[in-house]
Amino acid sequence: MADEATRHADHRPRLGRGLAALLGEASDDAPASARAGARKAPIEFLRPNPNNPRKSFREDELDELAASIKERGVIQPVVVRPVPRVVDAFEIIAGERRWRAAQRAGLHEIPIVVVEVGDREALELAIVENVQRADLNALEEAQGYAQLGADYGYAHADIARIVGKSRSHVANTLRLMALPEHCRALIAAGSISAGHGRALLAVADPDAVADRIVARGLSVRDVERLGERAGQSPRHAAKASSGADADTRALEAKLALELGAKVTVRHSGGAGELRVAFANFEQLDDLCRRLTRPAGR
Repeated sequence: MADEATRHADHRPRLGRGLAALLGEASDDAPASARAGARKAPIEFLRPNPNNPRKSFREDELDELAASIKERGVIQPVVVRPVPRVVDAFEIIAGERRWRAAQRAGLHEIPIVVVEVGDREALELAIVENVQRADLNALEEAQGYAQLGADYGYAHADIARIVGKSRSHVANTLRLMALPEHCRALIAAGSISAGHGRALLAVADPDAVADRIVARGLSVRDVERLGERAGQSPRHAAKASSGADADTRALEAKLALELGAKVTVRHSGGAGELRVAFANFEQLDDLCRRLTRPAGR
């Protein structure tokens, strides 16, 4: 078993030093010319990456960055990759916020570093940059980790190694994906915290309690007490929702992302059960459609 796990880990793609250097060697205090391979490109040649884990860009932060760019220019180049079979087109890997702010500042060109990477490496690099800069909200971070697990079979330990976080941090962040859609939307909007979200996993009606958090300003400890009164402590809820081991948790996260619902896997001695939770009949209908759709669609 250990040898098999070692072979499995050895075949995990890793963020190469060249990609890591694009982040580690860049400094907001260094001139753009200090960045090896940096050059200028018309701003309209760049396009966002649809797989960028960061989906939310606050208007006030973009305005502040645009004001800084007007004064100092874009200090750190945007990391891009060529768009296949399209002339003068680049997909942004890291630096979409700088690109957006540069447009607001009225720039016609922007410094870029062009790298040749595949989809997996592009996703890794985007997540690493955003996590290092703390640019992602907790839900975006969870979705990025879940995508690495779903698309490339990464276990929690693999993700933790790539982003430089602890395995427990990755596991706790991924647990947010088990919350109902309404709770996830409140986390994404910043209305409730990731700590609130994890505590909500232990209550009977997470959506209703989430609304109470917003309306009454409940603390994380307040929500934990509600879970304890429901007969399940947050610690026990965490253990139940995350599965017995890292591989089981990764499988639950992958299935939850695919089905859009909380999934629980229990197994012992080669046998077990798979549970898919639904909050209402509308979600049940959606699950039925997903499970009965023809293969390949």
